[in-house]
Amino acid sequence: MAGLENRKARHDYEILETLEAGLVLRGTEVKSVRAGQVDFTGTFARFQDGELFLENLYIAPYEKGGYTNHDPRRPRKLLLHRHELSKLRGRVEQKGLTLVPLKLYFNERGKAKLLLALARGKRYHQKRADDKRRAIQRELENW
Repeated sequence: MAGLENRKARHDYEILETLEAGLVLRGTEVKSVRAGQVDFTGTFARFQDGELFLENLYIAPYEKGGYTNHDPRRPRKLLLHRHELSKLRGRVEQKGLTLVPLKLYFNERGKAKLLLALARGKRYHQKRADDKRRAIQRELENW
């Protein structure tokens, strides 16, 4: 499942649960995503009128798009089953939980999919402890 990853999310958040959601894209957005012109910085998902939207995902305008190009940071609808949406809404309303994207990819049928994570933000000292643990692990592997 190759795709574009949000590597910073695993550093900034403690991942509790993941799920796959469909992503509604326009024509020129699809071409930009396939070209890898995506930035996940500051991206999150939120509920609006009973639907789930991905906010602040930057998809660069397609260079050959002309007037058909899209707004690079427009909210994009996420496609989930109704029971998944209601379960997620209940979990997100708990204190400190958020929905962050981990990976954007195309499945074998050519549909845009987003690996979405239910996550809790890490504190500064937790990030430092994780970095230290990874550094020690790398040292041990090099021996």
